[in-house]
Amino acid sequence: MKSAIVTGASSGIGKACTKKLLNLGYRVYGVSRESDFENKNFIHISQDLTKTDKFKNLKNQIKDKPHILINSAGVGHFAPHEELSFKQIEEMITLNLTAPLLLCKLYLRDLKENCGYIFNINSISGIQPALYGATYGASKAGLRHFGISLFKEARKSGLKVININPDITNTAFFDNLNFKPTNDSQTYIDPADIANVIEDALNKREGTVITDITLEPQKFQISKKQ
Repeated sequence: MKSAIVTGASSGIGKACTKKLLNLGYRVYGVSRESDFENKNFIHISQDLTKTDKFKNLKNQIKDKPHILINSAGVGHFAPHEELSFKQIEEMITLNLTAPLLLCKLYLRDLKENCGYIFNINSISGIQPALYGATYGASKAGLRHFGISLFKEARKSGLKVININPDITNTAFFDNLNFKPTNDSQTYIDPADIANVIEDALNKREGTVITDITLEPQKFQISKKQ
């Protein structure tokens, strides 16, 4: 059975990707602080991804050589830059950028050996300016650039590196923010849409790689919280 590692598997995009991969017959290692997911082929790995000094322990917990790595875990804080705390800035850089780079470092040889896939769940904020989100956008732009460069570096091995850049997505990402998606389904991306993109990428003819995908809702509109 082929295996996959999914960060942020407990909710949102990561959970949708986990369900998709399980349905496709993969064993999935879900890396997150907690999880209520139950499936015989799902193995939860309890890990706070901001604690990067603990990452080397993952190799002892995940014995499989993965075919897929999905870097889905992320966090955003939105405010004028001078109003962000040091902790908020460090959290965004660590979780959105440093953690995926370290995970790729840990599993790159295995993924290359398996002619596997790395999916980076980035953001449209990494492509265009993000209002009150300069640090968030910088962290996502950095991850996207890393993915583009890594594909150029490792493509001869058969490794595929795919950046997915969604606009506003209907997840718990917005629980602690002062804005959220509206109730109109045409104004947001559904996590299942992103999971479907991953399935499409996996089904591409060997030799054809979609390296960069941007998803936008039909309409642009957000709802400000009271």
